[in-house]
Amino acid sequence: MGFWVQGWSCILVGVAMIFSGGMCLAKGEVGEGEEGKCDIYEGSWVVDESYPMYNSTLCPHIRREFDCQKYGRLDNLYLRYRWQPKTVICPDFLRRFKGKKIMYIGDSISVNQWQSMVCLLHAVVSDQSRIFQNVNGPITTVIFQDYDLSIMVFRSPYLVDIEIEEIGRVLKLDSLKNGDIWKTNDIVIFNTWLWWYRSGRAQPWDYIQDGDQIKKDMDRMVAFKKALITWAKWVDSNVDFNKTQVFFRGVSPTHYDGKEWDEPRVTNCSKETQPISGSTYPSGLPQSSYVVEGVLSGVPKPVQFLNITTLSQLRKDGHPSMYNGVNRSMDCTHWCIAGVPDTWNQLLYAALISQN
Repeated sequence: MGFWVQGWSCILVGVAMIFSGGMCLAKGEVGEGEEGKCDIYEGSWVVDESYPMYNSTLCPHIRREFDCQKYGRLDNLYLRYRWQPKTVICPDFLRRFKGKKIMYIGDSISVNQWQSMVCLLHAVVSDQSRIFQNVNGPITTVIFQDYDLSIMVFRSPYLVDIEIEEIGRVLKLDSLKNGDIWKTNDIVIFNTWLWWYRSGRAQPWDYIQDGDQIKKDMDRMVAFKKALITWAKWVDSNVDFNKTQVFFRGVSPTHYDGKEWDEPRVTNCSKETQPISGSTYPSGLPQSSYVVEGVLSGVPKPVQFLNITTLSQLRKDGHPSMYNGVNRSMDCTHWCIAGVPDTWNQLLYAALISQN
């Protein structure tokens, strides 16, 4: 499953001007003038000396877990890779989406992508004193006041609800109560997966409720699918697609097991400094990706799929590893900023302008 761009000339992705205004950058045109399908999620990572698209040391919105340069990462080649798909990406994000409310909804990988977008836009705003951030419960908002543009993140690791009851914390696979907040936005980008296999102290619930049954635990992949179906039903019944564009971002991969990329002696991403060459990840897609694609394929409404899994699997070099400001713990789950999430946001933008 992927987002298909119909009838476009196939042109490589531009750089920072995507978000600042001006003419489209066409660095090396491919198939110009040809009509047909262009899958923006197929391609490869290429070195681009104009990257990164912003200086992360000047962006005040980065969590320390993602601020790799600040916390000692010495190599910087990972900053210079650009995703090269076959599509057109034009600039002018701030003006095009003036007056809009954009919300990322999900776990800390949603925070990763949200902070990337905020830094991309922060870098091209001339008067940065006109950028404001506020926190209200699970919602953090950055407002670009001159454009009346709000970029928000809503922390909801499972999308479905966890409620406190007499027996303890209950993860309810068929309950979704935050939807009234989510559906008021112009653009929403959902994601969930990272927390579904957590256990022990890292598990934020004590029981799972599946319909009328309350269980101590169950097959987590089954639970994941049931929660996604609950979300899909909510989208189909509650979102006005004349007002709101809905995206679901694919599963973000981890890189702890070198067997996945044909290096069986590697046990984490700490020494990885270059992407995997080509367009194919040796171990293929994770099972969770097939669950996501299966559920999304059954949604009658036009939910758009940001199919970033394979292109992100190729970036074993893009994680904070020990350069994350949190007791030097090994993090091969999240992504450095600047880094891979910048490309996710470029692809989001490509999808958005194709629909407007």
